[in-house]
Amino acid sequence: MITGGGTGIGLAIATRLGSLGARIAIASRNSQHLEEGCASLRASGVDPLVVQLDVRKPEQVDEMVLRTVKHFGSLDILINNAAGNFVCRAEDLSPNGWSAVIDIVLNGTFYCSRAVGQYWIARKRGGSIVNILANYIWTGSPGTIHSAAAKAGVMSLTQTLAVEWARHGIRVNAVAPGPIEASPGAARQLWNSRDAVDRITAMIPGGRWGRPEDVADAVAFLASPASGFMSGETLTLDGGTWMNRGTFGFLS
Repeated sequence: MITGGGTGIGLAIATRLGSLGARIAIASRNSQHLEEGCASLRASGVDPLVVQLDVRKPEQVDEMVLRTVKHFGSLDILINNAAGNFVCRAEDLSPNGWSAVIDIVLNGTFYCSRAVGQYWIARKRGGSIVNILANYIWTGSPGTIHSAAAKAGVMSLTQTLAVEWARHGIRVNAVAPGPIEASPGAARQLWNSRDAVDRITAMIPGGRWGRPEDVADAVAFLASPASGFMSGETLTLDGGTWMNRGTFGFLS
C-alpha cells in the first residue's frame, strides 16, 4: 500500500515495487491522481488496487486496510508517502495552515501505521513500513515550519515504532529526500521561480536534483528482506545537501 501513490514519488515507488513483483495498492484523496496513476501503472504492466482515501480520517484508513486485504489476501508493506506542504513564514502561518499539514503528515502517518500494525499484530505476522520524510528533519527549514515539525515527528514515530513493534517482526524505516524532480504540482508549490531552482541546485554538492526513481530504489531496499536487520533508520537522499552547511562549506 502506497499512500499518495498516484503521482510523483509515490507513483515512482509503486512502479518500482510493482516491477519487482509486488502487488500494488495506491491511495490518494484526489480521484484524478488515482486515475492517472492507475493508467501509468497499467502501462508498465502493474494492475493496482485503487483506494480513494483521506489519511486524516481513521475510519477511512481502517477501510483501506480491509479493502486491501480482501483484494489481495494480505498486506505486507506500507509506504507512508501522503503529504502536504507550502512555503510560508511562521509569523504568517494560520492555525488552519499548520493543522492541515500536521494532520496529513504526522497524524495520517500514525493512523495508517496503527491500522496496518494492528492487522499484523493480531495475525502474528511481520511486515515492513517505510515513511517518506525530508532532509530538513536534520536542520529545520525556514518557510516550512509546519512540514519540518511534522516530518521530524514522523522520524521520532519511526524510531519509536521500530522498538515497540520489533518483537512482532515489524520493521519501520524511513527515507529523507532532498530536492527531487517530482510532480509539477509540488514544484509549483515549493519552487515557483527559476531563481529558486538555481539557488537550490547550487547548494547540492552532487550537482543535480534527485529523481523520484532514486527514492523508489531506496524504498525498495528498505521494504525488502535485503534490509532485514535494519529498523528505526532514516536514509537521507540529497546528494550531500544537508551536510553542506558548515562554516567552511564554501570550500566545497
